[in-house]
Amino acid sequence: MRKSRTVHAGKVTIGGGSKISVQSMLNIPSTDIDGSVRQAVELEQAGCDIIRAAIPSRDAIPLIPAIKNAVQVPLVADIHFDYHLALEAVEAGIDKIRINPGNIGSDDHVKAVADACRRKNIPIRIGVNSGSLEKEILEKYGSPTPQALVESALYHASLLEKYDFHDIVLSIKSSDVNKMIQAYELAAQSCDYPLHLGVTEAGTERMGLIKSAIGIGSLLQRGIGDTIRVSLTADPVKEVAAGFDILRALDLNTEGIQFVSCPTCGRTRIDLIRLANEAERRLAGCKKNLKVAVMGCAVNGPGEAREADIGIAGGDGVGLLFKKGRIIRKVPEDQLLDCLMQEIDQM
Repeated sequence: MRKSRTVHAGKVTIGGGSKISVQSMLNIPSTDIDGSVRQAVELEQAGCDIIRAAIPSRDAIPLIPAIKNAVQVPLVADIHFDYHLALEAVEAGIDKIRINPGNIGSDDHVKAVADACRRKNIPIRIGVNSGSLEKEILEKYGSPTPQALVESALYHASLLEKYDFHDIVLSIKSSDVNKMIQAYELAAQSCDYPLHLGVTEAGTERMGLIKSAIGIGSLLQRGIGDTIRVSLTADPVKEVAAGFDILRALDLNTEGIQFVSCPTCGRTRIDLIRLANEAERRLAGCKKNLKVAVMGCAVNGPGEAREADIGIAGGDGVGLLFKKGRIIRKVPEDQLLDCLMQEIDQM
């Protein structure tokens, strides 16, 4: 397990062995303050730990107090090139800034941002991806290799280190899953800054989920990563749900239901797909740390889901309710789901 240094974004601790936080980003136009606030509230209700908002111009600065007045979730200002926006975001009460120091001009600009963030205990996330590499680094490596991505990230970090600023988080993203994994592995060996994991431009909900689960999940499984974002061309609320699902699948988050369900076969005599989807929907807001199984076969179901805390297994007109693989009772098929919910309510 990699042990990184610790930074604080508002009330959220990143790194140092703290729990892995799930992030998302607003996708409402920055000029639509009311719409951005509504989406921030939705993300908070979905459990999002950190929210990021694009600040492309001074017109977007009012987003910061408006969102912070509406939610308790730490807010990150996503800024490119203009160091004045970083300074204004600090004064507006931002909790964290995403900016690349090498892209904001002279050393004086970098120092001004570092000093302002230090005074307010605001961390800076450096974000490097395949499309943002410096010309010199790209020429050196010939393409955006993992080594090139890490060298770029550490270069940006060195600009802040020069002014004794170390509250840094690194993200080193690529839309190529293998390249992303290799880059983060190399970064984990090269520095002790907290790492923000993500597959950039991962795609639509279907493919984006697959690529993110592979890239983020494989790194987390080896103890690499301190905070995550699942980037989807979809509603940001779905990014949050996917992030927590990845953490639950690795037992890195124990809040909420983890589902086990079989893929069905020729022995199945109930509409298991409908049943499983309905169970998942009805338990979406449940915060209990439970593994729930929805199985199609009364012959093998309880045994195959032995490690589940509770579950149901279908039969032919009658199903089974079981706990830890032990059958509790038989239940008419049309009452299976209701009985499952009642048992969970009592647990």
